[in-house]
Amino acid sequence: MIKLKIVDKDEHIYATSNAGEAVSILHTSEYREGDHIYIECERPGAYCVIQLEDTMAPALVYIPGQVLCYHVPCGADRAVLSPKAFTGRRHLVRARLASEGEIRHRRNLAFNPYDQAAEGGYFPHASSNIQGASAMFAARNAVDGVCENCSHGEWPYASWGINRDPKAAWKLTFGREVELDELRVTLRADFPHDSFWTQGTVEFSDGSSEVLHFEKTACAQRFPIAPRKVEWLVFKDLVKADDASPFPALTQFEAWGRNV
Repeated sequence: MIKLKIVDKDEHIYATSNAGEAVSILHTSEYREGDHIYIECERPGAYCVIQLEDTMAPALVYIPGQVLCYHVPCGADRAVLSPKAFTGRRHLVRARLASEGEIRHRRNLAFNPYDQAAEGGYFPHASSNIQGASAMFAARNAVDGVCENCSHGEWPYASWGINRDPKAAWKLTFGREVELDELRVTLRADFPHDSFWTQGTVEFSDGSSEVLHFEKTACAQRFPIAPRKVEWLVFKDLVKADDASPFPALTQFEAWGRNV
């Protein structure tokens, strides 16, 4: 069983659902700064399909403990989302336990539009050792499923930006062991403003690594890899093209495979 709860910054409850395998809340007030959404699980290790905002796609996430905490974005943090997201006075929030088939089938295990800078007890989760000047260049933008990459600086053109740091690295944490067999990378392609990486290395938690070679293209670039069981990966050692622009960036990183 799971349960939904919406609370304010002082943990006062706005609304709560009954416990069940599929739950929902219709929240009929405007969100305020500090509001957050909880999913409480009867048992640890749940796979849930969540839709915490009705303008955003559902996502299958893993909750290793018993609580998922999502901070409702406000101010500058909401700039990476549709202007319609989390606005107004009617919000349908939904969650359900994933089916066995959903858990086992091959998919993009990186996809999580509800990822946030602070790890909230659910996975996948993206992080990095550097980011640009605003949320428009945060690590979570590379797993939100939005692949528009012909511009930058405003929705829907969010990306992970490295702030000109050649030592920048981006990490994807799964929160459990998964088996990967393919990577797909979409570079930002706002040319000629943008540069691009000609090469990058992906290091895996099992100690293995893959060197990826990129082309100057707006399309997703696919890299089949030998299947391996991992808990995280790091995208690093990024080699910028020899051109005038100092601004390479990552629009989307996909990790295809199955739960173990």
